[in-house]
Amino acid sequence: MGFDRRDFLHTSLAFLSAGATAAWPAFAQAATASPAQAVTPVNGGTLTYAVPQDPPSLVSLLDTNTVIRNISAKITEGLLRYDAQFRPQPLLAIEWSISADNLRYTFKLRPNVKWHDGESFTSADVRYSILTQKRLGPRGRITLANVERVDTPDPLTAVIVLAKPTPYLIKALSSAELPIVPQHRYGDGDPLASPNLSAPIGTGPFIFDKWVRGSYLVLRKNPNYWRPGAPHLDRVVYRVVPDQAAISVALETGEVDAASGVSLADLGRLATLPQLKIDDTYDAYLNNAAFLEFNVENPILGKPEVRHAIARAIDRNFLKDNVFYKRSSVVDSPVPSVLSSYYDDSTFHYPYDLAEANRQLDAAGYPKQADGQRFALRLNYITGGDFRRAADYLRGALSRVGIKATILDGDLPTYLRRAYTAREFDLNLNGLGRLYDPTVGVQRIYWSDGVKHPLIWINASHYQNPQVDDLFREAAVETDETRRSGAFRQIQQIVGRDLPVLPLVTVPAVQVFHARVHNLNNSIDLAAGDFSETWIEPKT
Repeated sequence: MGFDRRDFLHTSLAFLSAGATAAWPAFAQAATASPAQAVTPVNGGTLTYAVPQDPPSLVSLLDTNTVIRNISAKITEGLLRYDAQFRPQPLLAIEWSISADNLRYTFKLRPNVKWHDGESFTSADVRYSILTQKRLGPRGRITLANVERVDTPDPLTAVIVLAKPTPYLIKALSSAELPIVPQHRYGDGDPLASPNLSAPIGTGPFIFDKWVRGSYLVLRKNPNYWRPGAPHLDRVVYRVVPDQAAISVALETGEVDAASGVSLADLGRLATLPQLKIDDTYDAYLNNAAFLEFNVENPILGKPEVRHAIARAIDRNFLKDNVFYKRSSVVDSPVPSVLSSYYDDSTFHYPYDLAEANRQLDAAGYPKQADGQRFALRLNYITGGDFRRAADYLRGALSRVGIKATILDGDLPTYLRRAYTAREFDLNLNGLGRLYDPTVGVQRIYWSDGVKHPLIWINASHYQNPQVDDLFREAAVETDETRRSGAFRQIQQIVGRDLPVLPLVTVPAVQVFHARVHNLNNSIDLAAGDFSETWIEPKT
């Protein structure tokens, strides 16, 4: 899905005249409401939403974990939002333009917007947020690499000045992807130690109220929200329910109104219940997928032929059909196939073939010993029931070719420490958003900067290939779509042969909700919408 700058300019000019009164994107109601349900919203009520784990923090500025993103976007807003075709729409910015040389992005900000503590939102907050994420954000070092400075000629104008063109930047300014935070709340201290991470102040439709870690989080309606008539809900309560079976029971009994992290095994049964609805719309903004990352600093896994053999020992169709219950699809390249102009799967051909896997391992110098084993590996996996089941499958699959895999359990902070700091793993089963552009979502999987400057979600395999780095650098600033596509295709051909990371399957983004809940999603990135249009019918 490419982005045509002419479309952007047309849209931009339309909003220059429409301004703050422009309609919300039409897809806002489509995700959860049929025309028959498009009745007058009811104001008031509490939406109780179950999540499978406690978020590490509540603002996605410095950590883009999905659980954080989904909560952060209700409290803290971005400059833009996007319709179903990725066209930018006004949010904290009401007008915008790009200079002819593609080096200056000028945003006119929404007037009379207040932070939840009553302070005025200004361009200084935009500058702080962008420069802080550029310096410390897991995606900021790539997404905002070309940002030279942010000018603030007046309180309601912010100008992002680039050293080089950044063709993907206009799609990176959503609430979850690049939230605008209050500079006065962070001050001059370490942003990673700011109280705003756990008790955030935003401009969004909901105000942080209370967080009992490991139990629940409460948001309340912002009575002074800049958008008249929104939100409809009085409160949102996130309940932490780590057990997937318990989430299903809570939905069935009405203890919760909506949930993510529902066991895929339960969806068939839940779909038969008339009071519940299931939304498994594919998230084309995040493009989440499961990957197996090889620690190439392990001498055994440093050999490409071993990585190729392991790839052939894994039946990805079994993962798709049995671990993810046919709600995913096999992934044949790190670039999402929906980005068709950039997609190339020509070298990612490692069909399931145990005989060939065994032959390649023998040829690589690792024959089976008397006990039937060749070598042992440590398998780290990102938290979640689906990934635990996937890890169990991988352990069994590897055992069939003589590889003993020990599964490393732990919570999310432990997983991140093992993968990105301590590097105490050999195989890393990861869930990564491939996102709306390969520079933002795919580059970080292979970017050698992650070896020199470790940061979560960047290059857990520690793969280093100067040619791949150079091609990513070229693509990041290339405005000619043909040349940019060529660079991305060449990258895929190289990493498909080297295979430091094996793409597995897409990761479904499933939400189950009560029929009384309307307009649950109003964003291109689905659960990372803001609930500003969500409403709930009173219980009868």
